[in-house]
Amino acid sequence: MNKKWFRIGMVSVFILSLALRFWGLERFNTLVFDEVYFAKFGNNYLTHTPFFNAHPPLSQYMIGIGIWIGSHIPFWHDTVNGLTGSLRSPWTYRWLNALTGSFIPVVVAAIAYQLSYRRTFAILAGLFTACDGIFLVESRYALSNIYIVIFGLLGHWFLLLALDNQNRRRSFWLVFAGIGFGASVGTKWNGLWFLSGAYLIWIAAWVIHLIHSFPNSKLFFRSPSLEEAGGRRQEAGDRSQVVTERLALSEAEGSRSEAGVSTYSPSSLSSPLSTSSQTPLQNLTQLNIFQMLFYLGIIPAFIYSIIWIPHLQLDKTYGFIAVHQQILKFHLHLGGNSPNVHPYCAAWYKWPLMTRPMAYYYQTAESISEPLPVMGPPLPAGAGQVIYDVHAMGNPFLWWFGVAAMLFLVGMLVSQAVIPWVKEKRFSMPATLSVDTWIALYLVINYAANLLPWVKVTRCVFIYHYMCAVVFVFLAIAWFVDRCLCSYYQQLRALGVTITFIILAAFIFWMPIYLGLPLSPNGYKLRMWFNSWI
Repeated sequence: MNKKWFRIGMVSVFILSLALRFWGLERFNTLVFDEVYFAKFGNNYLTHTPFFNAHPPLSQYMIGIGIWIGSHIPFWHDTVNGLTGSLRSPWTYRWLNALTGSFIPVVVAAIAYQLSYRRTFAILAGLFTACDGIFLVESRYALSNIYIVIFGLLGHWFLLLALDNQNRRRSFWLVFAGIGFGASVGTKWNGLWFLSGAYLIWIAAWVIHLIHSFPNSKLFFRSPSLEEAGGRRQEAGDRSQVVTERLALSEAEGSRSEAGVSTYSPSSLSSPLSTSSQTPLQNLTQLNIFQMLFYLGIIPAFIYSIIWIPHLQLDKTYGFIAVHQQILKFHLHLGGNSPNVHPYCAAWYKWPLMTRPMAYYYQTAESISEPLPVMGPPLPAGAGQVIYDVHAMGNPFLWWFGVAAMLFLVGMLVSQAVIPWVKEKRFSMPATLSVDTWIALYLVINYAANLLPWVKVTRCVFIYHYMCAVVFVFLAIAWFVDRCLCSYYQQLRALGVTITFIILAAFIFWMPIYLGLPLSPNGYKLRMWFNSWI
């Protein structure tokens, strides 16, 4: 893919994402799901009404800013309601979320490109993210989860940009990375897992570096009896790898140079050790502990602290420490993961296979010509011939294929450690890791960092808490499809095309329950494949 088509692809992904999020944005003239909290809280900042919030306040600031700007735009005020505490159009408290959510696929694509400098990988990652249902639903209403995700992803993207630069430019991007991570935590506390993922991949890079730097690493990690034969195999393999990497990176060099980031000189590919310059992740060991603590410790903590200032000025009931104690108390008393607490409670292990999505809005009408229902119980069974359902569920095949791709990456990493051990009876690690190995490490570590902390959480949790982790699943399936499409084997290329087609077709099939389009009872049942989805 050349630069021109890459740009066209990125713009197309953004326009698709933008159009889906803004189309019919004010159709439901009511408060949908947790808009009963967040839209009201955003309006409370404008009316100077004190209130207690069970989360950090950044997303409510953003919604409040959107309401203020939207109220001064002389359009899209055909429908209004007073449910937020003031007479507002639904468009005013939703449009900024829709705009913010439209950028998430672009940021995911930017991360994919920065990890590999492969344009096809980036386009696929952005396209798959744009074709997910739960991100579409969360972006179309005044909810908070898209802000956790986009700020956390921006933190990761800025970190990768920092690793690809030196000196002042590196410090510049590291500052922005710290701001992004701090803003993610300032939206909800689970935004902290994005930051923990950055620390874990940094620790992993240092562990690999220290293993290679150990004075007797060859004695401890390689079989002496196979050293000579291994050396010959390594030399031949290195020559083959250099040729392969030249072909793979020829496209990337031109695009990176145009993008204004550091480029690799031709001489960097003349040595087998040139693979150390092929991905920013291998530059993680250039960051010492003091840089990490300052840029990704002190700066996020500072940003998180100042985010609270406007809220604490409005509501002086609790100070900074006391308000955190109250928030913690609130979450500890929410109850366990049981339908008795909430019908849509879903423990963490139910998220990857999407066994319990949520209905954010469900109303029935006798015909399409009737005004859209606002609130109230659905019509009696048999009377409602039209169903309006907004379902917070992902693209099923995107999630299922993505989990399979993530397991494939885990298997790839394990095999690289186990196979040499079986053959040589010693733990062995290659002198340099390939670009795809670094990508696998990055995706697996960050997926685990955003999912595994929920294992110990006993309160009622929901499928939307998986959003921070599932973006790395999207990257995993995009990587797998990209490798299939680049394969010499026709069967693998066909597999990549088939997976992409199924994901796109599934998105179109389930789109009515993402956008809340009118469905017949049969059309609704056709999309509810399992009873646990209802």
